[in-house]
Amino acid sequence: MKLKRRAFIRLLAAGASLLAATLSMPMQVWAAWSERAFRAKTTNDAMNELLAGTETIESERITFKAPEIAENGAVVPVTIKTDLPSVESISIFSEKNLYPLLASFIIPAGTIAFVSTRIKLAESTPVIIVVKSEGKLYSTRKDIKVTVGGCDG
Repeated sequence: MKLKRRAFIRLLAAGASLLAATLSMPMQVWAAWSERAFRAKTTNDAMNELLAGTETIESERITFKAPEIAENGAVVPVTIKTDLPSVESISIFSEKNLYPLLASFIIPAGTIAFVSTRIKLAESTPVIIVVKSEGKLYSTRKDIKVTVGGCDG
């Protein structure tokens, strides 16, 4: 089947439109990104930028699973779950990384507050989980020993 010139031009225009829409998507996705929080050099500065505060309440209602010893700091699996009400966000901090804020997840209303991801750790460090619930900050922490650092460069 041969494409006629008009059909080819229509397909080309449709493809260009799709490409333009796809390329503009990241701008919308990154719009809510807090660059200052992710570039902060201390945990307190990152928490202030991201969560507008550093005072947290230790909570046993946050379940934080991570290995006590991570053989490779480049890929440390972590799982966080909480039954706190009206969770707005779950954030992960590492005190000894160059940039302490590792990740922050917005939790949509009415969904289960659960995150499973992999983080990168430069060295053995306390990892702090901060959950924002009903305008308050709750936290838990775990010391993770890293045998091979994952932030070389």
